[in-house]
Parts: sequence; C-alpha cells; structure tokens
Amino acid sequence: GFYTTLLLTQTPEHILTQTNHKTEILCEVKKEHTGLYWYRWSQERQHFEFLVFCNTLGKATYGTNVSQDKFRVHRARLHSSYSLHISHLQPSDSGTYYCSISQSSQLLLGSGTRLRVVDALPLPPKATQTPLSKKPAPRVTKHKAASREG
Repeated sequence: GFYTTLLLTQTPEHILTQTNHKTEILCEVKKEHTGLYWYRWSQERQHFEFLVFCNTLGKATYGTNVSQDKFRVHRARLHSSYSLHISHLQPSDSGTYYCSISQSSQLLLGSGTRLRVVDALPLPPKATQTPLSKKPAPRVTKHKAASREG
C-alpha cells in the first residue's frame, strides 16, 4: 500500500510552467532511510510510474524508459534533502510527482507536487487591460472622459 506521511516534506505543492523550461521539486526526509524514490502519478493511465531511485550516497537508478537527460536527482549531504530536477519539459510531463521512502515493505509518500506544463502561460490580469468581451466596456466615468477630450 501507499501511505502519505509527514516524514517526507515535499515542496512546492503546485508548479505551473512552460514547455521547454525546467523545474525542481524538493523533498526532505525526517527518518532513517536507505534512499529516496521518485514516482509520477499518471492520471490518464491511472498508475504510478517509477522514475528514479537515489541512494544515500547519491547514486541514481532509473526506471525503464526514463530519460537520465531529463531527470536528475541531487542530494544535499548535510540535510537529508533531495531535489528532483526535470528539464526539457513537455506537456506530457504533467502529473503529480511523489517522493517516497520504503519502510518495512510499505512505501511512504510525500504530499505530492502537481506539475502542469503548458505551451503558453496565462497572462496575469492587469488592471489597465480592457476585458476581451464583444461589448465595449464603459470603464471611465463621464467626468474623466470629458476632461480627456478637453
């Protein structure tokens, strides 16, 4: 079974980024462990894909068909923290990523990071932007409009 646990602190919760960019997920382990696993939950295929295992010496073992070029794990020696670096991002990399340690035949999971890769980021709403509706929006009060014409 899979169990989520507070022994693994995973940050951030959400990542929204663009195609071809790169990103990083951090996981801190507060328990004795032999290494850290990274999984991705695939919504469309409804299963966990094993990405990479990193032992306490920092040696990585990759899952089948997982590109070492795309996924890199860095381990900070002083703290038990591991970061997963994902590069050349594609929309197909979207999903929920979990760090995980194995403990007495159970897999303990971090809280998960939802990654969404899009071709173009939605623009932040600007105060000055006119709404893109078909009707013209009379935003200016008559007083201001009059003083503009003058």
